[in-house]
Amino acid sequence: MVSVGDTAPDFTLMANDRNMVTLSDSIGNKVVLVFYPAAFTGVCTTEMCTFRDFMADFENVEAEVLGISADSIFSNNEFSKTNSIGFPLLSDVNRSAINSYGIGIDFVMPGYIAAQRSVFVINEDGKIGYRWVAENPGIEPNYQEIIDFCKR
Repeated sequence: MVSVGDTAPDFTLMANDRNMVTLSDSIGNKVVLVFYPAAFTGVCTTEMCTFRDFMADFENVEAEVLGISADSIFSNNEFSKTNSIGFPLLSDVNRSAINSYGIGIDFVMPGYIAAQRSVFVINEDGKIGYRWVAENPGIEPNYQEIIDFCKR
């Protein structure tokens, strides 16, 4: 698993709007990567809607927010529409980002690998400045702590 101070593993993933998003294109900005296990599940819905509700705080400090799951672009797009999520939800169906960040977990079905609920803030220099990984998928992050980190 990646640690604070490591260079953030780069990735290119398709967003729910079918645009390709490459992490390294955002070097120079803070980027909040929010890995979540599955669209339309209780805690994931609460988490993504809470990030949605805090978007003004992230925009005020010029931090980009990207949600990432192993869900398809179709599921993520419907999840985004249903919950009015205004930031990209990236589909990592091949688990490339999930694996490079070291956060794959068995989830619900035997053999199904999802992302462990986790948050990484990538600093302007492309290094990981903040890392939070849930002990289990039912735990939410400390949203205010993440915002406060981005304000620095």
